[in-house]
Amino acid sequence: MAQRVRKFFVVIACLATYFACASAGRAWGCRGHEVVAALAEKHLTLEAKQALLALLTANPIDPQLKRYCGERGLDPIIDAATWADDERNKEPATAPWHFIDIPLGATQGPAAKYCGASGCVTKAITEQLAILKDKTAPRPKRAAALRFIIHFVGDLHQPLHGTTNSDRGGNCVALQYLQRRPHERNNSYTPNLHHIWDTEIPESQMQGADAGEFANTLDTMFASSYEEWQVGGMQVDNWAWESHQHAADTAYGALGTPLALEPDVPVNSCADDNNIGQRMLHKHMVVGMTYRDQAGSVAEERLAQAGIRLAMILNDAAKSGL
Repeated sequence: MAQRVRKFFVVIACLATYFACASAGRAWGCRGHEVVAALAEKHLTLEAKQALLALLTANPIDPQLKRYCGERGLDPIIDAATWADDERNKEPATAPWHFIDIPLGATQGPAAKYCGASGCVTKAITEQLAILKDKTAPRPKRAAALRFIIHFVGDLHQPLHGTTNSDRGGNCVALQYLQRRPHERNNSYTPNLHHIWDTEIPESQMQGADAGEFANTLDTMFASSYEEWQVGGMQVDNWAWESHQHAADTAYGALGTPLALEPDVPVNSCADDNNIGQRMLHKHMVVGMTYRDQAGSVAEERLAQAGIRLAMILNDAAKSGL
């Protein structure tokens, strides 16, 4: 009996660890990433869509890979949108590829200077696109590159994946969100600024719609802006700075509690930078409906921009043959 109890708690601990890691820093969460892919798919040329679906179908996701967002029988392009987060748990070396830590007070310039030795989202998109276009590369590797691109273009458009205030992109900024009060566990805080932008805010805008339905809504809302958003082709540095500016103006700027610029130091946990997590917790920040509405408008636009720009990138890639 005692052995069974021990096994039960080991299983629970493993599951808790897996889901805690899986949910940390997932730009847009499951539904948001699926919306980006669904909108992009609507704007693919017939040639590109057929080629991309053929590549993904012939090189499916490993059935043994734990899928945080679940197995829901989605279209392969939409299902691909969340794969990179699951792969990150399997291959931790890919974790830095999901963001670029541009300090909150930075002045716009080349984004590459903020790309660490292990990589960043702007570099990852460029590198994975080169693999996708490389006809000599193994087909499974090209399918993985496609899945990375679908995910990383979404990541790049999440404002808190383009900035940090030595707070792990807002993960260390504990706050009360509506009626949910923050709590701390092992130097992690829930709710936190990053997570509400990942999940709560975009999903509140979706109002229960699935990815395809919300993609249609965004398509109607922003159609007049599509040409402007694609000017210059793939401009990953500019898109990173757009995210950074939205973070400064809204994610941090609309909090109502002024936050000082932190020194630009390495932060691996919320105990670093003079225990930034506890310092933020003690500010007792509360964000309510006004903040959610402001943030929701930004989130909608960034999801739409990500989807349209992803379609542009993939349509261009398909011209050379996939």
